[in-house]
Amino acid sequence: MIIKVLINNILTFPLYCCARTIVFLNDQKRTFSKRMKAVFASIFSILFCAARLVAQTDSCDIRIFVEGIQPGKVKLIGAFADQNYLADSTLVDEHGLIQFKRKSPLKPGYFYVILPDYSNLHFLADADQHFVIRTKRSDLFGAATVEGSTDNEMLYASFKMQLRHEALYDSVSKVISGLDPNDPRYLAGKKIYDQMGAERKAQLDKDRQRFPNSFYVKFKYSGQNPEVHDVRKTNGDLDTSAQLRMFRNEFWDNFDFRDERLLYTPVIANKIKTYMNDLTMQNPDSLIAQADILIDKSLVNQEMFKFISNWLLIKYQPTKTSVMDGEAVFVHIIDKYMTKELATWYNDKELADIKKKAFEMRASLLNRKGPDVISKDPFGQTKSIYEMKEPYIIVFMYDTKCEHCQKETPLLRKFIDEWKEKNIGVFAIVLNSTENEWKEFMLQNRMQDWVNVRDPSNVSIYAKYFVDITPEIYILNRDRMIIGKNLKVEQIATIINRDQQKQANNK
Repeated sequence: MIIKVLINNILTFPLYCCARTIVFLNDQKRTFSKRMKAVFASIFSILFCAARLVAQTDSCDIRIFVEGIQPGKVKLIGAFADQNYLADSTLVDEHGLIQFKRKSPLKPGYFYVILPDYSNLHFLADADQHFVIRTKRSDLFGAATVEGSTDNEMLYASFKMQLRHEALYDSVSKVISGLDPNDPRYLAGKKIYDQMGAERKAQLDKDRQRFPNSFYVKFKYSGQNPEVHDVRKTNGDLDTSAQLRMFRNEFWDNFDFRDERLLYTPVIANKIKTYMNDLTMQNPDSLIAQADILIDKSLVNQEMFKFISNWLLIKYQPTKTSVMDGEAVFVHIIDKYMTKELATWYNDKELADIKKKAFEMRASLLNRKGPDVISKDPFGQTKSIYEMKEPYIIVFMYDTKCEHCQKETPLLRKFIDEWKEKNIGVFAIVLNSTENEWKEFMLQNRMQDWVNVRDPSNVSIYAKYFVDITPEIYILNRDRMIIGKNLKVEQIATIINRDQQKQANNK
């Protein structure tokens, strides 16, 4: 913006200068002099330099010289979190030059240069995309030098340190592998590991002091994990639970949620996966609590909020998660954050559609009272879940043409026979099947002693027990609370035994 203002001011300057000069010449009766030509020459020189600065800001010219590279096609791959996209492509010329020259700049982020033999180089692109990387095919990272980019100078310095540390780590690892932690050789090896960690940290701290606002520093610091605190219980034992809590609470301290450039690097996805998968208990309540913390941090930037909330929605949507009742996380995020005020990227119809999805799931979330279903059996008689007297009820939703249903239904029949003394009831709801298909399926699988219902209109079933793929199994306990869902037949016994133990402990 400053450069554009400068150009606008310069463009008006010659007119002003010419007007003053004409008056001067009239008064003094002089002709156009060499002095005036010098003024114009200076003006055009300034214009050219300013325009060149604008061009460097608004365009891209990245040159990579690779000694010993073979001719062929080169692809430039950009990162968007854990996804990659083709940003550009070019050819290696006869001098080993790879050039990415564009009228429009690359989206600031982390890039991979895929060479003809599928080896690769990396670079960071920020606002100034005019720089040169020189290297050798025999040592792509170790021999690399960078001109014109502080970000990439620091990046390749870190690569070279990493190469050196990896070689040292491998040699030390061979020596201490299998040794007792108190063995002097093990302790000496651990000291070397600590020294390598301290060296990496010292270099990054030095880079941060010199270039605190650089993209490289933001990128590297955002990926750093917090220190593991030595927390002890009153008896002196290590308190691993407190350690985990402190580590998780400090996990995002170095991440700048205001910086959209970080979305175009692998660091954001790596951190979310570690935070949600490794640092959080895999149950709905814990996942919801940590998802709230993460999304609330992202609200400072619309693009960051959009990415993180959508990433979590995709992860915990039905069929995408192995967590029992991941739908609870999905519904919570929609209810709390997918509003017209916050989720501005959705139009009214899209927002209504996603809200409808949450509505269809809400009634059948884990630890809620299972809704009643009232529908017709093969004889036209009305049947209801709440009329059933068994202490545990399996709500079994299936499609007669579904291969998995054809496999699981006989297994369910066998389970019910083996658990006959437990008095387990089955409320079987057929979906997407004709009456003849339904009756034939029941006969083949000996389902006559189950409560079997069918509603071709789905009115009696809609928004009661959510099903996205069949078969779907829910388990209701004596209080008709949903204690299990998204199950295979082999998991039913575990869920019932766990609930029975819980009931016994509560007496």
